[in-house]
Amino acid sequence: MPSASRRRPPPPHRRRAMPPASSTFSISISAPQPPKPLYLRRPLIAVAAALAALLLIAAAYATWRVGSPPAALLGRPAAASRFYSFDLVREYPHDPDAFTQGLLYGGNDTLFESTGLYHRSSVREVELPTGKVLVHHQMDGDMFGEGLTLLGDRLFQVTWLKNDGFIYDRHNFTKRKSFTHKMRDGWGLATDGKVLFGSDGSSKLYQMDPKSFKVMKMVTVKYQDNEVPNINELEYIDGEVWANVWQTDCIARVSPEDGQVLSWIFLHELRRNLLNSGYTVGSLFVIVLFCPVVDGPFWN
Repeated sequence: MPSASRRRPPPPHRRRAMPPASSTFSISISAPQPPKPLYLRRPLIAVAAALAALLLIAAAYATWRVGSPPAALLGRPAAASRFYSFDLVREYPHDPDAFTQGLLYGGNDTLFESTGLYHRSSVREVELPTGKVLVHHQMDGDMFGEGLTLLGDRLFQVTWLKNDGFIYDRHNFTKRKSFTHKMRDGWGLATDGKVLFGSDGSSKLYQMDPKSFKVMKMVTVKYQDNEVPNINELEYIDGEVWANVWQTDCIARVSPEDGQVLSWIFLHELRRNLLNSGYTVGSLFVIVLFCPVVDGPFWN
């Protein structure tokens, strides 16, 4: 994704771009004073592609402020809370002109991608190892593409500031139809294979029927007793909804049953490294294969 100086700036209060990952390195949360936190690594290879999508979106749409946690985290963390860091172990090229809004693994070394900006929004199939765009569908100029998810052979996409969405045949983007949803507007989308999870930039997490788009359930995302607003890009992983929180460097791991934040993944050190890397915005994205559990102070 190009830098702000090279692109039409997004409308007010839009999520803004920052540089994606540079060369491979490891990132961890460090304690400001002894004792140092204990790191326990757990393999998460099965969710690597989904987490890669979230990290790209999180890196792309967090603001330029370094070390700014969600307001819900500013109080004393609950004793049972878990806080995660991550290691970057692989990176791939990415189209620097793509203002990525939704990203998911399509199998066979391909990605499906939804890009934003007016007159530039698109849906794409991308070759993972090379970043080459294999299939490209240009959206109408008044549409701002947002979250994207795959259910069966159908790609579901929502649009910003509208209640409109689109369904594409994953094999042929020209086979598509539109739908209307009940969210305020479209930000993130994910699925567990049965329902669609959606976000609209508030603290609400929606569950929608993929046929009627009726809201079957809606929960408020909370950490302890505090609402977590600005819920952005979503992924469904092992019974949890992982949500990037816009304007922070954090991913919340949310229970879809009651909206409670089960744990956090912190990306603030990723930002620090990226700002020092000199990479063009959007020229790379990263694959994360495991997350170490962090016990100890959660922010520095």
